[in-house]
Amino acid sequence: MLAMTVLSKMPSLRWLLRHGAATAPTKLKLIVGLGNPGTRYARSRHNVGFMIVERFVRAHDLRFARRRFNAQIAEGDIAGARVLIAKPQAFMNSSGDAVGKLFAFYKIASDDLLVVYDELDLPLGKMRLRSKGSAGGHHGMESIIARIGTSDFLRLRVGIGRPDPDADIDHVLGTFDYDERAAMDETFARAVEAIEVWLADGIDVAMNKFN
Repeated sequence: MLAMTVLSKMPSLRWLLRHGAATAPTKLKLIVGLGNPGTRYARSRHNVGFMIVERFVRAHDLRFARRRFNAQIAEGDIAGARVLIAKPQAFMNSSGDAVGKLFAFYKIASDDLLVVYDELDLPLGKMRLRSKGSAGGHHGMESIIARIGTSDFLRLRVGIGRPDPDADIDHVLGTFDYDERAAMDETFARAVEAIEVWLADGIDVAMNKFN
């Protein structure tokens, strides 16, 4: 029942052709950072995905120069791969709208999609790279899975900790304190390296090195 429901939410063939979609599978890699748009949330813990892909883009002298399907887009050749980096500009719970359209438009293979996001259930700064899995209660991931019809895609989860289970919303929407910022700066650098290793050597090598 779930598969029937989510597949119906993918863009139609008519919509794809009208928007000039690829007619055959591409080898494009799609990296998506999750977060909430706007200056109010820019430095919040929930925007770890945005922060990491922004750092990745800067590291490769790229920039978010255009917008497509309500996502900010950067594009370039990295480690021998053509890479599209996206920041959906809807709020977190609707991230799948942009990701689903990009995924379908460019005919991205599920193992060429990497989503980077915050994780309450990991200690601060801890990273977990996986080739597939559930949403784990993360609403942005729930939205993406519902839109593309599969959970078999890559994800990089970055721990923000959960000091008080009764204050999750305040915690994820709050900003890192001074000591946390120093720890997360190191984590962001490792996250960028993990993405680079995935692009150059594949997911198994990256998981063995960074998990």
